[in-house]
This record gives sequence, C-alpha cells and structure tokens, in this order.
Amino acid sequence: MSAPASPSTASSDAQSVPVVSPRQPCPCGSGKRYKLCHGRRAAAEATALVLRPFEGLPGEVDWVALREIVPSATATVRTAAGAAEHGVPADLEVTVATVLPMAAPALRRADGSVLLGLQAPVSSGDASRDVAAALVRALASEPGTPLTPGALPGPGPRLQDLLDPAAGFDVVVHDGFDFWLPDPATADASARAALEEAGSSVVPTARLSGVDGAYWCRAGERELLRWVLPQEEQGLLDALARLHAAGGSSLAAGSRYLGAFRAHGLLVPVWDLAAGTGPDDVEEPAAAFGQRLAEALTVTAPLTADERRARAGVVSRQLTLR
Repeated sequence: MSAPASPSTASSDAQSVPVVSPRQPCPCGSGKRYKLCHGRRAAAEATALVLRPFEGLPGEVDWVALREIVPSATATVRTAAGAAEHGVPADLEVTVATVLPMAAPALRRADGSVLLGLQAPVSSGDASRDVAAALVRALASEPGTPLTPGALPGPGPRLQDLLDPAAGFDVVVHDGFDFWLPDPATADASARAALEEAGSSVVPTARLSGVDGAYWCRAGERELLRWVLPQEEQGLLDALARLHAAGGSSLAAGSRYLGAFRAHGLLVPVWDLAAGTGPDDVEEPAAAFGQRLAEALTVTAPLTADERRARAGVVSRQLTLR
C-alpha cells in the first residue's frame, strides 16, 4: 500500500481539494486535519497580497480610485465569452459602484441586473478576486436580494477572468446615491429619506476629463486633486523628485504638492489647490503637468543632489492604503 499523500505529494492546487470542517481529516489523504493541511493553504491563498489587483483591466487607475477615494460613482462593464467557464454568463452587463446600501458587496435587482460594490467591508489580499466572488454570488442569488458580507472568498476567478477588456471602464461620478434604485423618481418617502441621508455625507467630487485617473474634490474648506498614476513606482518617484527639485511639481497658481499615498500598488499624488479652484480650473494645469511628468520619466541620468533630497521628501510623505 502506498503511503498517505502529503500536501507536497498530493495536488498543490487547493481548488481540487473539497472544503470540509476544520477538524475533519483533510480529503487529500495526508492524515492531518483539514485546518492543518489544505485548509491552511486555502486560508493563506485567501489573504495573500496581490500588489496590483486591478492590473490588466481597462481603466486600472479608475478601479483604484473608485475603490479608495471616490465616494459615489458607477461604471458599466461587460462579461467576456470566457466567463462562462466560471459559471458567469457571457456578454452580461454589470454596473460597478463605489458603495452599495449597507456596504453590500453586490446587489441583484428584481429585474436581474447586478451591481457590484467596490467599497465592501470584507477584503482579502486580492481585491479583484473579492469583487469577482461577489459577482458569482450575486448571480446565484434570488433577484431582489442584496448580498451580505461573508467570509473571505476561497480560490476562484478574478475580474481579469470574467470581464471583456474591450468594453472599457467609463466612470460616471454622482453627487448622491440615486443609482441604488432603478427609478428613484418613484421611490417612497422612506427610500428617498434614506438616499438623502446617505448623500449628505458625499464629498463633492469630479473626474477630470483631460487626463486619466485624476479626481478633484472639496473636503471641507479645501480643494484637493488626487491623481492615481499607473507608472512603475521607482521610476515615478524619480520623475516626481526631478519635477519637485526644478519647481515644477505644482499645478494651478496657488497650488501645493502635498505628497503621495500608495493604493493597490499605484501611487496617488495629492495637491492642495488654491481656495475656489474648481475642476474646470485645473484641467489645463493637470494636462501640462502630465506632459512635464512624461518628459521627466524619460530621463535616465542619475539624480542630482537636489533631486535626491527632493526624492527623500516625496518618499517620507507616503502612506499605504490597501
């Protein structure tokens, strides 16, 4: 008789081992309890960090923005032909939203349409898989049913496996949450009151039209621009340092470069704008900065002493959002 298989000699693919109670013997035949064998592996996969979970999707910068910095926005996506391999119908239109009622990960309306919430409370190390798992769960639910946050998803498809890359990702920013209802005009008084209460907390936000991934907002008495950039981090930091040392890191008159934070593997520089600067006012300056940045990214010479000092300052003002 052959010896019982161990995790190293049995299939290393946790998807091929059925999920059982943590204290039951692992179905792989190792003789260990599931929680000490493939259950441990499945848990590790569920929390393993994917540095850029939305990489490869059209509009990666906007996926990150809607996940982290935009209060109310939607975008329409479409499932790919290959999605059927994962139990998701092909050519299905799905609405991606920043947040849904009760922070639900997804909502399937009575008409069968599906909304996905990017800002859901349960988050593993792979946001793409989290959202894909919510889509699969929503399609398996009864129409008219919002999903409640559940446990971390196990191994499964990612958005990159389910969505048609040719469909694009066109963002619409909202000043409230009327998109929660199929026809807000016919909502009853209690539903309208709930929408108004939720909308009262929305920070005024606008997406710039001339550059990708840049969002103006008014936070209290301050106007800010937060710009999700797709370039490789080290080269981007060098380019920002070159611009900062040369006095070219500001945007419109009276603006000030505050620093950058990291979200889902991308850097997000932030500018404090002069009081009263609206989104239209910053369109042209942002396009000009984008051109300066593109030119700085092509420079391969070592940083000068001033640029190294500027880079140290840029790096010291970073924080990470997952």
